[in-house]
Amino acid sequence: MKPRNTSDREAALLALLQQLYVDEMTEGQLLRALRRDVLGLSQTRYSDLVGISRRTLSDLEGDKGNVTLEVMNRVFKPLGLQVGLLPRKRRLLEQALKRSE
Repeated sequence: MKPRNTSDREAALLALLQQLYVDEMTEGQLLRALRRDVLGLSQTRYSDLVGISRRTLSDLEGDKGNVTLEVMNRVFKPLGLQVGLLPRKRRLLEQALKRSE
């Protein structure tokens, strides 16, 4: 069920991002969960919204294919996210997140 208000959507977004940051989910799984569970949109509706084909969206959600940074940012923008650089080492990521708090 899709969160009903802004604070519920933000809480769901943060919970899913935390799973991504600790390698419990992939970027594709994150995109699918946000599109479906937070926004409540089908692949067709979301792909129309962001201006890509449904097939490209499906490939992204399945962690397949090779897309540009521009497409990744276009896909994540309606979710309030942008693609960025994160340390691959978990310890460094944890340190970076602590400093930003």
